[in-house]
Amino acid sequence: MPMQVTLFVLGLTASVLSDSEFYLPIDCDDIYRHDNSSSSGVFTIYPGGPTTPLHVYCDMDTDGGRWTVFQRRLDGSQSFFRSWKDYNTGFGNVAGEYWLGLENIFLLTMRKKNELRVDMEDWEGGKASAQYASFSIDTENQGYQLHLGSFTGGAGGDSLSNINNMKFTTFDKDQDLWDKNCAQHFLGGFWYNACHMANPNGMYAPQVAIGFENVHVIWHAWKGWSYSLKTIAMKIRSVEQCGLFRWADITSHM
Repeated sequence: MPMQVTLFVLGLTASVLSDSEFYLPIDCDDIYRHDNSSSSGVFTIYPGGPTTPLHVYCDMDTDGGRWTVFQRRLDGSQSFFRSWKDYNTGFGNVAGEYWLGLENIFLLTMRKKNELRVDMEDWEGGKASAQYASFSIDTENQGYQLHLGSFTGGAGGDSLSNINNMKFTTFDKDQDLWDKNCAQHFLGGFWYNACHMANPNGMYAPQVAIGFENVHVIWHAWKGWSYSLKTIAMKIRSVEQCGLFRWADITSHM
């Protein structure tokens, strides 16, 4: 490592370390392992390194906690009919509705092996979930291609297996298998096939408020084509048993 870079890194380390236990969490799993009394809420993680802090909502309550939420619909406060640029970098309010960003999701799934959970709620108070053994995506140059493990359970049923190995599509970047653009027609952005059995980033609206077919927030295996969900959240959790990332460990090998 060049001397100038080494001095900068050591200077940065000295400015932030009070002892050798200063942690830079990669995800919500790291935060929980460092302090298992943490409750659900907004935290700062560093999947891209110490110079790129990222705010994220951590679900510390569901099924043992440790979930890093990368997509959440709650109330229609955010439009999810967005461009490639927006889906790439992320948008919304991490305390409410948001999309974490494809590049950030890539960094999270590159660093650890993760499982996927989707939690959803209908307008009558019913709740359901769907779990998948693994979840990762490729780089932007590879279209953020999705790699999804097997469906492992949940009352919501399986509505995602058909999009395994699909690339991400937005209204201005068509990478689906339909002869038209799935995102344009179904008003979202997703790993569409030709086109979907789930549309978590579709148009948010109360049930029966939308006159167009299949454009709303759909999870077909649970509620069919015509039902528009009240809430849905997609979250990942590390399945690796590993220690926390410590900035002190990096500098000790210089």
